[in-house]
Amino acid sequence: MKKIPVISMLALCLMPSSSPAQKQWTLDECISYALEHNIQIKQNLLSSESLQEDVLQSKASLFPSLSASTNQNVAYRPNAMSTINLTNGTMTSSSNKVSYNGSYGINANWTVWNGGRNVKNIEKSKYSSEMAELQTEQTANSIQEQIAQLYVQILYENEAVKVNEEIVKASEMQRDRAKVMVEVGSLARVDLTQLEAQVTQDQYSLVSARSQLANYKLQLKQLLEIHGGEPFDVVIPSIDDSEVLALIPSEEDVYLAALNIRPEIESGKLNIQSSQLDLAIAKAGYLPTLNLTASIGTSNASGTHTPYFRQIKNNWSNSLGLSLSIPIYDQRSARTSVNKARIAIQESQLSLQDTEKQLYSSIENYWLNATTAQQQYIYAKANVESMQQTYDLVSEQFRLGLKNIVELTTGKNNLLQAQQQLLQTKYTALLNRALLRFYQGEELKL
Repeated sequence: MKKIPVISMLALCLMPSSSPAQKQWTLDECISYALEHNIQIKQNLLSSESLQEDVLQSKASLFPSLSASTNQNVAYRPNAMSTINLTNGTMTSSSNKVSYNGSYGINANWTVWNGGRNVKNIEKSKYSSEMAELQTEQTANSIQEQIAQLYVQILYENEAVKVNEEIVKASEMQRDRAKVMVEVGSLARVDLTQLEAQVTQDQYSLVSARSQLANYKLQLKQLLEIHGGEPFDVVIPSIDDSEVLALIPSEEDVYLAALNIRPEIESGKLNIQSSQLDLAIAKAGYLPTLNLTASIGTSNASGTHTPYFRQIKNNWSNSLGLSLSIPIYDQRSARTSVNKARIAIQESQLSLQDTEKQLYSSIENYWLNATTAQQQYIYAKANVESMQQTYDLVSEQFRLGLKNIVELTTGKNNLLQAQQQLLQTKYTALLNRALLRFYQGEELKL
């Protein structure tokens, strides 16, 4: 086998290893990762598990309770008097300064009837558990919307950076061209100074755009619960006009679909049903309560001549009893509970109405933003083409000395503003149309 020279081995060791390409996250991957790792969602899931235990506890209340008890007592009497016993003609004296006794029992208690509270508490605990699960869905939906908004902001800022980079290149070319013109005497030095200042301003705008892009990436990274110095970037999809101008569903269709699937609406309905159960439970306070009790027990004590196990046998007892409690005057406790439960029903109904109103308002805003942005996108695109042609013409005329620095700067600023308007309308239309379809029950996609 041929040996590798030592120098070659050192060279191989010192060569930088090829690091894997940085992962770029799609919108679907961001959403999937967040739903699995987000702390708030995990907390909601734990709350739901806790309420499931409440359901089991309320079901167990239908069965009797059983407990065992024992009681052991020891007494010390240092000044106890001696006692004289006559046994078979023989007199003996004894002094028991220490004595003890014990008791043992098993007790059972069963609520036979309490106005149906136990059964209704089971239903109420089920509603609470379902509402906790719906709260988890609400949190998940909210996080998905936040992710989509940040993702779109990243896409917007990414293109804004590219626009600013082109502006800087154009400014630098004009500055370099102006230097030549100053040297040949066809341009005043003051105009060159203004162009140099404009390059600095454009570079500052580029740095600001890059900083804003990094900031949105950081926000999305934090929302995904990705910590540390791990690099983070997103996939930049190619988006054509057909996607920007895709059909927007009507606000009424979206609203009707959302009423049947959105967790906040379902949670509001369950809250009303839970409040109605509270009223039934409160009315049970007017009704009697019947309890069944049963127990077995025995005891033993010192100071007797009966053996321990014989005492246990002789003192054995069984008992069975019924207790009936009829409310006559409870200091208005039951009536107050009933009245408060009725008020709670009205509050839950109003809360559902408010939730439905907020849902329609959100859908209406998304629809208006999407529709307006689509209409503006068409004109913004035509405006960019017009401003680009105008700026190219002014730039050439400036090179020929037919336009001054003010006209050149104005043309460039108009082009930059038109490009920013085009980007804004483009991503506003994409985001709001995606949110409308999300409210209809579809996956959140651009």
